Amino acid sequence: MKKLDLNNMSKKDLNKIHTYLRAVIQLLYFIFIPSVYTAAFAGVKYVFTQIGTGDKIGLTSFTTILIVVCLYTIVFGRFFCGFACAFGTLGDAFHALYIKGCKKLKKKPISISDALAKKLIWIKYIILAAIVVACFAGVYRVTNGYSPWDVFSMIHAGNLKLGAYIPGVIILLLIIIGMLLPERFFCKFLCPMGAVFALLPVLPFFSLRRDRESCINRCSGCTRKCPSNIELPSTGSLETSGECFQCQKCIDICPKGNVHCGIKELKGNEVFFTIFKALLLMSLLFWAGV
Repeated sequence: MKKLDLNNMSKKDLNKIHTYLRAVIQLLYFIFIPSVYTAAFAGVKYVFTQIGTGDKIGLTSFTTILIVVCLYTIVFGRFFCGFACAFGTLGDAFHALYIKGCKKLKKKPISISDALAKKLIWIKYIILAAIVVACFAGVYRVTNGYSPWDVFSMIHAGNLKLGAYIPGVIILLLIIIGMLLPERFFCKFLCPMGAVFALLPVLPFFSLRRDRESCINRCSGCTRKCPSNIELPSTGSLETSGECFQCQKCIDICPKGNVHCGIKELKGNEVFFTIFKALLLMSLLFWAGV
């Protein structure tokens, strides 16, 4: 049997390995621990409900998961969003099917302009603010049946008794339609948990940089490939972007290998490092009681 030598593999073949690895990690999280998103966001709702009523905030399973995911994000960036979130994985799958269908039919995929996307990004913060205010005021329970996240969790668990959740089913279907179009539609524009992550301070050690002075003139391949259209900061900068999903596509697309972590010895998409981050997150989540 031929030994897999990553060090001597062509860039094209190595990029395929990275793509397959991400797909496998996403699938494993989707199948075995799809509830992390809803559990963490339940923690957010619980915290602001308790603040609104003046009651003590306890260390529940939801708040424990919220703390774990937030601390992990502060250190490693939004790796959870790029690799472990069930909603993100669902969006990637539907978008991939849409792109494949467009290629087969020889149709140009529908896209959203960068200018419009920059405006739509603010919707998720408005959704988060509305939910926080509703929890604080003690009226969030009025929205029972409207939550697409509850509907998704019920369907994934095999519970199809959705009679009381018709509004939530409709909203989920609309989100899925949106997922077909721009890549990471829900994550960029609608995800309230994504808004929480984007507001967190991220340590610069594992956030991505590029050696701008070595870039090909007018290339911008990393920005065009990025689902969030992020322009990477230069090497040595402490700037970080809360909109980065850590999907690693910018690293793979760079023809000169200029993209790397804040720790320059790491690109950030090394197979061992990606597996380490996935296993570390999974271990922490199991410890937290997922």
